[in-house]
Amino acid sequence: MKVYRIPQHLQTLIFDIDSTLYTNPAYAFEQVDVQVRHFAELRGMQPGEARTMINEYRKNWSVQHGGQKISMGNTMKAFGISIEESIRWRETLLDPSHFLTKDKKLTEVLHKLSGRYTLICVTNNPVKPARKTLEALGIEALIPVIIGLDTCNISKPAKEPFLLAAEKTGTEPGNCLSIGDRYDIDIALPLELGMGGLLVSGVTDVYGLEQILETYSLN
Repeated sequence: MKVYRIPQHLQTLIFDIDSTLYTNPAYAFEQVDVQVRHFAELRGMQPGEARTMINEYRKNWSVQHGGQKISMGNTMKAFGISIEESIRWRETLLDPSHFLTKDKKLTEVLHKLSGRYTLICVTNNPVKPARKTLEALGIEALIPVIIGLDTCNISKPAKEPFLLAAEKTGTEPGNCLSIGDRYDIDIALPLELGMGGLLVSGVTDVYGLEQILETYSLN
């Protein structure tokens, strides 16, 4: 876990979902690979050929942009797959219930946090599969609002999803904290918007979030 900034008057916690609210390498891989396999099928390619092509594109993009990472949605746009089509793919291809189970410890932590802060999710997945993910984890009632790829039709990192999260929770951006597992996607832009930023390596770090926030509130 790395703390970049905790707002002095913290009101809203903005959570990424994938590899933040759960740690499951198999599902993290499947979310990307199922799209690659579908892309390969549509283009008449072998899955391995498509994986190599897309991985090379993402690697080269990162080199050309100072080590930053590009989202899968923006990667697919470069290959002629619109955000709208990407949304349709994910809505039909992703099934988190095959990989995830209810997380009692996460539920307890988020329940405690919800008593002090407003919780909301901002994800690069569409709302439907994102909601299924929260349901599989058993936390859907604790985070009723999700800003997804189909909400703004734009992938993180982009200011629109984060600013909409602040608006929907009635919170000034400076009183929001963005929590996610990728600095370039989840943290860098919120910091530019005046939000706080907390980089996690997975759900184990989220388990300790209450203690971290209590520590900073006392300083």
